[in-house]
Formats: sequence, structure tokens, C-alpha cells
Amino acid sequence: MVRLGKKINDLAEMFYKHDDSLVLTIFWNSLYVAFLLLPLGINLPTPFFIISIGLGIVNIFKSRKRFVLENKTLLLFPLYFIVMLSSLVYTDNIFSGLNLLQRSLSLFLFPVIFLFVKEDASSVRKLFDFLLLGLIISFFINFSIAIFNSISIAKGGFSLEISVADLNTFIDAIVNGWNYFVGDEFSKLINPSYLSLYILLVLSYYLKNSLDTKLRTAIVMILFLYLFLLASIAAYMILTIMSLLLIFNISDKSRKHTMIIMFLLGVLVFLNNPRVFDFYAKVKDFGMTKEYANSTSEKARLLSWKSSICLVKEAPLLGYGIGDANDVLIKKYEELGYVYNFENKYNAHNQFFQTLLQTGIVGFGVLIIIFVVLAIRMKRSRNEFSVFVILFISLVFESMLVRFNGIVFFSIIIPLLLKKRSILSSRIIRNTSNTIV
Repeated sequence: MVRLGKKINDLAEMFYKHDDSLVLTIFWNSLYVAFLLLPLGINLPTPFFIISIGLGIVNIFKSRKRFVLENKTLLLFPLYFIVMLSSLVYTDNIFSGLNLLQRSLSLFLFPVIFLFVKEDASSVRKLFDFLLLGLIISFFINFSIAIFNSISIAKGGFSLEISVADLNTFIDAIVNGWNYFVGDEFSKLINPSYLSLYILLVLSYYLKNSLDTKLRTAIVMILFLYLFLLASIAAYMILTIMSLLLIFNISDKSRKHTMIIMFLLGVLVFLNNPRVFDFYAKVKDFGMTKEYANSTSEKARLLSWKSSICLVKEAPLLGYGIGDANDVLIKKYEELGYVYNFENKYNAHNQFFQTLLQTGIVGFGVLIIIFVVLAIRMKRSRNEFSVFVILFISLVFESMLVRFNGIVFFSIIIPLLLKKRSILSSRIIRNTSNTIV
């Protein structure tokens, strides 16, 4: 009973408590629960994000409109939203544009809310703790689903009277069962690219500290295994850069040499993933469209980029508007004979191309400025810069600001990183100076 009471008390300590403001208490705790549920599907955390937005707006009016002048860079997000809104003037598919604007409201609201919120670093960093807990839960859910599906296939290939044909069938069943443990098949809750992003950010936070406990070591091992099974090329690329940054940050030569050896062994393991080992074969001659539907998403992504570049050249200044961007891209797929992309109605699979298609150079310029400022803020240490690399490369490989789970994540994490005191810093974040009344 004593142990149970201690565990309940430890769990309660994870949540936010503000003695003077019930609004801020519920605001942060809603965000915590939302981040916990984020790896489990977008429908679960959405109500909690809505609650936090509502209470954040209430806090703005309660704070008598005082905000921190030094954090004015957060206003770049509302500016980006306004540029998107303005593109409705020259877009034909108004309904599609309004849907995207609705999903993108958090890009406008959360950065403004954070201008008025007083928080400390420990409270903000709990977002990572809850996200980590959600990732561990989602890993075991996906792992259980994969085992169930693979066992079902194996049972179908098993016979009591085993012949050579039965043996081949059983072996094929085992091989097919393994497919449930790799790539898209392993992530049944949300897109593997988003899961990989969440894992990499949590790893960047935990790897800055030494693995001095069995629990911390086990958690990192599970996260690495999760990344391996998700088989995201972009995630592997980011992980490689992160590892090199951390290795070069080690001052002790003997420890650095050990880490280099571990890094090389890790590279060999990850390259032997069945979804990555033949990567070159999957993307070579990407312009040849014959039977490329049987290839992988890598080739389809390259074709999306090629199509996007063609369209950007035709309307570089203002793009096609947020309502028509995907429509013209899908039409381009049909024109170029990219049947697989056309049938699946793929977006640009690159947020920078997506923004160029939606709002042209104007919106693209705002997005680039956000990341230039972020790079300047995050250059203070290799650990912080690795977080910038994660966020930037994620946008290179996916249109993250199209789906709600990507939009809401970026509209919370990047504004908090852009604040004068980073959420990765050990110092306290206070919004108490240089205020405008």
C-alpha cells in the first residue's frame, strides 16, 4: 500500500500546479495529457488541445494584455497564418482552403498565447516526459498488434503433416509476418514520419544526460528499437547527424573513440533494415514510372518533389492558394503520368515546396525566417542544434503543416524554443521584463 501510494504521489507530481491560477493549471495539464495521447492517434488529444487553447485565450484577457517584447519573434507564426488566409483571395477551392485554415488555427493561437504565459523550464519540459510516456505506450500497442497479425499468418501456414510445400508456405508466412514489424505496417496509430519526429525529439532531450540508471538506459533502447522498426529514411538521416553532433561534443578522447565504434556498429544495424538496405534500388531512375507503384514511398516522394518544382516555376510569387495547391499538384501528376501519386492524391511531401505551392515566395519567406531565427537561437550547444536539425529535416521530407497532428505539434514546440530561454535550458523561463502595457 505504501509503494502504491508513493507511485500515485509521483504521478501527481508530474502534473502542473499553480497556486494562484486555476486557468494556467488546467491549461498546462491539458497540454500534458494531449502530448501523452499524441502518439496514440490524433482524435484522442484534439479535445485537450482545444481546452488548452480556450484557457490560453482566457489567460490573455486575465493578464491585462501584457506580453514580453523580447519574444516578439513568436508573431511570425500569426503572420504565416495571415499569409495563408490572404491566399484565399486567389484560390478557387475555397472549401479545401477553409478546412486547412481551420486545422492551422493553432499556428495563430498558441504562439500568441505563449506571449502571455509565465512558465518555468521544468514545467515546460514535462511536455517531453508525457510525450515519452505516450511513445512507450504506443510502442507496446503497435508491438502487440504486430505479434497478433504475424501469429495469424503463421497459423495459416502451419500444418501437422508437413511436406516440402507446407514448409515453404510456413517459411513464407514467417517472412510475411515479419513485415508487420517494419515500416508503415508497424505504425497503426499515426503516420510513421510523425512518430519518428516525436521519438527523435525525446531522444535529443534524454541523450544530453548520461545513461546512469537502468530505467533511462531501457527507455533509450526502446526508443532506438522503435525508430529501427519504423524504418524512416529521414529519421535515420537525422539520427546520424544527431549522433555525430553528440560524439564531437565529447571531450574525453577514449570515450569519444568508444562512441565512434558504437556509432559505426549502430549504422551497420540500421542499414540492414529490410526496408532500408535496398534503398538505392528503390529510388534510382525515379523518373521512370513503369511499375513504380510496387516500389516504395521514397520514389513517390521524389516524383512529388519533381512535380512541385515544375509548378513552383509557373507561379513563384503567390503560388496557387491554400485551396488549390493540392489540386494543381494532383493534376500535374496526371499530366506527367505519375499514376501512383495521382491515385493516392499525394501532397508535396516537403513543407517548403508545399508552402511555395500554397502561398509562393511570400509564405516561404516567412517560414524560412522562422527557421533562421530558430537556428540562431539553437546554436548555443550541439544538443540544442540537433533539435533544430530534427525539426528542419522533418519539414524537408514531409508536409508537416498539412495534418493537424503536425500543425499543433510545431505550433507549440517551435514557439517555446524561440523564447529567450529555451525549453532545453536549465534556467528558469520568466516573462517578467521588457513588457508592453
